Amino acid sequence: MKRYRAIPEYYDAENASHEMLERDVPFFLKHLRGRQSTLELAVGTARAAIPIAQAGHQVVGIDNDARMLEIARRKRDAVGLGDREVKLVCGDVLKFDLRRRFDWVCIFFNTFLAFTTLQEQDQLLQAVVRHLKPRGRFWLDIFQPNLAILAQEVSVDLAPVAFYVPELDRTVCKTIEVRRDPTRQMQRVTFHYTFFDAKGLEHRQRREFDLTFVFPRELHLLLERNGLRIERMYGDHDGSRLNADSPRMIARCSRA
Repeated sequence: MKRYRAIPEYYDAENASHEMLERDVPFFLKHLRGRQSTLELAVGTARAAIPIAQAGHQVVGIDNDARMLEIARRKRDAVGLGDREVKLVCGDVLKFDLRRRFDWVCIFFNTFLAFTTLQEQDQLLQAVVRHLKPRGRFWLDIFQPNLAILAQEVSVDLAPVAFYVPELDRTVCKTIEVRRDPTRQMQRVTFHYTFFDAKGLEHRQRREFDLTFVFPRELHLLLERNGLRIERMYGDHDGSRLNADSPRMIARCSRA
């Protein structure tokens, strides 16, 4: 299986126009009362961690990509936050042990689906439980499988976007290709990037990775067998309940 590895300098710019990413953190914050300690898994460039900290909560973020974390530190420092508000840790979310417990553990933006085997999913959820306080909560945000889309073996030229990368003084065009294998509950996703250098020469880059997909009843069983109970299941960031047409599965969980 291929794990997602972002091009760190691209990540924020390529996702800047993603409407969902303007809504997921504000919806999460509505569920936090008082000052809460929060652990974010796969924190990346701190897209979510920084606004959570700015809302008054203490955040620890873990990620295995040191370059993404370096960008996160620069962004954190630029808005006047430090280690006390947003502590960033380089580590494997399947194996880490911070030897402390949190009010909340969260994982955003479909990232849970990058762990494509049951063994990996169990490892991650067991790490979640180890790091939750007795009355702590786990927040999981993934897409709900769309059967009509899954029936298409291949989709190409999806979500075309052009974005500017200031650090590289580069404008990049991106499209997405998805190849699906429903029998294995697997999708091979390819990000295609194209840009032209100062001499007008074309350059191409790509990132390939695998995502699984999970159905609602399957998610219930997976969480329950790892000691987590779903308190509420939302279908979108407007707080609507999950139904057959919902684009998201957003689970607020407690320890069973």
